[in-house]
Amino acid sequence: MIDLYYWGTPNGHKITIALEEMGLEYTIYPINILENDQFQPDFLRISPNNKIPAIVDQNGPRDQPISIFESGAILQYLGRKTGLFYPIDEQERVEVEQWLMWQMGGFGPMLGQNHHFGRFAKEKIPYAIDRYVNETKRLYKVLNTQLIGQKFVAGEYSIADMAILPWILRHEWQSVDLNDYPYVQDYVERLTARPAIQKALSIQII
Repeated sequence: MIDLYYWGTPNGHKITIALEEMGLEYTIYPINILENDQFQPDFLRISPNNKIPAIVDQNGPRDQPISIFESGAILQYLGRKTGLFYPIDEQERVEVEQWLMWQMGGFGPMLGQNHHFGRFAKEKIPYAIDRYVNETKRLYKVLNTQLIGQKFVAGEYSIADMAILPWILRHEWQSVDLNDYPYVQDYVERLTARPAIQKALSIQII
């Protein structure tokens, strides 16, 4: 059994998608980031960076519980644990990892800043909005190009796709029209047709 500390954000959805795709049993413990639950001492012991998601795998290595924070690290752990969606072959694994890191280092943080300055900031700062919208569109172009001729970012369906999809699902927050990125649009339709992803996205804890 895996304990999932969760809120319904793109980063939270990454892990529910992985758990559903991998067929793992889990229990959700909501961390209401709007009420600052992420700063509670019990949660900080699991996630020192006060961010969701985090997990505790009660059946971890050496038959001991293990806690893991950072969504990318969680996806890699679950992939290794199950042997699913995270190749063993080094060349294939590197392909998955570089797109996972692309999401973790760029596609997530830049789109998150886009959300902040464009949607949530009390003061609308044109320079900041333009900066992050432009970077968002650059990243979508990178993804659109990568998807030409293949169904998934690393060839086969993987944890990298699980990380990328939830951020695209908020494209309307990002001043992005998916019609401008037809391969990304097809990718979204392909992924959201998967039953496990549909189940994961139906969880309405937010």
